[in-house]
Amino acid sequence: MTEGVTGAVTGPAPTVVVAGGGTAGHIEPAMALADAVKRLRPDATVVALGTPKGLENELIPPRGYQLELIPPVPLPRKPTTDLLRLPLKVRDSVRQAREIFDRVGADVVVGFGGYVSLPAYLAARGRVPIVVHEANQSPGLANRVGARFAKRVAVAVPDTPLPKAEVIGIPLRRSITSLDRAALRAEARKHFDLDPDAPTLLVFGGSQGARSINNAVSGAAKELADAGIGVLHAHGPKNTLVVQEFPGRPPYVPVPYLERMDLAYAAADMVLCRSGAMTAAEVSAVGLPAVFVPLPIGNGEQTTNARPAVDAGAALLVEDANLNPAKVAELVIPRLTDADRLAKMSAAAVGMGHREADEVLAKIVLEAAK
Repeated sequence: MTEGVTGAVTGPAPTVVVAGGGTAGHIEPAMALADAVKRLRPDATVVALGTPKGLENELIPPRGYQLELIPPVPLPRKPTTDLLRLPLKVRDSVRQAREIFDRVGADVVVGFGGYVSLPAYLAARGRVPIVVHEANQSPGLANRVGARFAKRVAVAVPDTPLPKAEVIGIPLRRSITSLDRAALRAEARKHFDLDPDAPTLLVFGGSQGARSINNAVSGAAKELADAGIGVLHAHGPKNTLVVQEFPGRPPYVPVPYLERMDLAYAAADMVLCRSGAMTAAEVSAVGLPAVFVPLPIGNGEQTTNARPAVDAGAALLVEDANLNPAKVAELVIPRLTDADRLAKMSAAAVGMGHREADEVLAKIVLEAAK
C-alpha cells in the first residue's frame, strides 16, 4: 500500500471492525473513528460490533453503519486466571465474533474497551491486526488484555499504563470539533425553546442521566431563575424531572436526552455535568466553562479526566456528595452572570484537546490493516 494525497493509506478497500458498545463513552469515539476512516477511504467498509441490549442499538444504525451483535461478557475488575480458562459465555462470544470477522472479511479490529471489546480482542488475536484505543488514564480490563497483543495502542492522555502507548487524544465528532458556538447560538436557542439572550446553563449526567445532578440543579431552579439564568437540562430517558415554573423568568427546559449535542453546546454559556473522558474532551474542544461532578464510583478516573481543565482555570470540580441546590447556586450564578469571568474560563478551555484525534487514529488503523 502507498500513501495517498490525503495521507490515507491506499490499496484494496479495507474492512474495519470497531468494537465500542455499551455506553456513549465507548460508542461515540468509535463512530468518530468510523467517520474519519470513511473520509480518508470512502471505499472502506466499517462494521460495528455490539451487544443486544447496549446503547449502540439506538446510536449506531442511524449513523449508517452495519451493526453486528454478540453476547456481552461481564468483566471482573482485575485480571484473574479465570480469563485464561475462558468460561462458556466468553467462548460463545469469541466464537460469534470470529464468525463475524470471517463473514465481513475484517482487515483490522479496533477496540475502545467495555463488554464487547474483550471477546473481539480474543477472537482477533493471531488472525486480524488489533488496534486499541483507551480514553481513560486508568485502563479497563478489556484494554489491558487487548494491549498485550495489539499492533498499535493509542491513548488519550500521557502516563496511561499500557504497552506501546501513543498519545493521540480522543476521537471526537466533526460536528463538535468544528462547532462555531457563536454562529449557531440563535438557532440552538430556538431549537430548544430557550431564552435567546439569557445566560444559559447546560446540564446532563451522561446518556442515562444522574439523579444527584438532577436533584441538585432542579432544586436550584428558583435561584437560577431569579438570577436571570436559563437552563437546558437532559435528565435521562428513565428519569422524571419536576421543575416549578417561574413566570416571566428565562425558561428551564427539561429533556430526556440530547440528540443534537452540537446545538446543546452552542446554546449554552456553561455546563454542569459528569466528567467522563468523552464529555471532558468535548467540553474542552468547544470551549465551554464547566462544573464537573465526577461519578462517585469506579477507580477515580472521572476526577482524573476533569483535572487538566480545572488546573487550566477552565472548570470547577465538585464531589458528588457535596452537590446540592445551594452548591449549584454558589458555583454557577456568580460565573454565569459575569461575562468577563466566563470569557476567561472559555479561553482557558480552547486548545486543550486533540482536535484531529479522529483522523490520527484513522491513519493508524488503515496502516494496521495493510
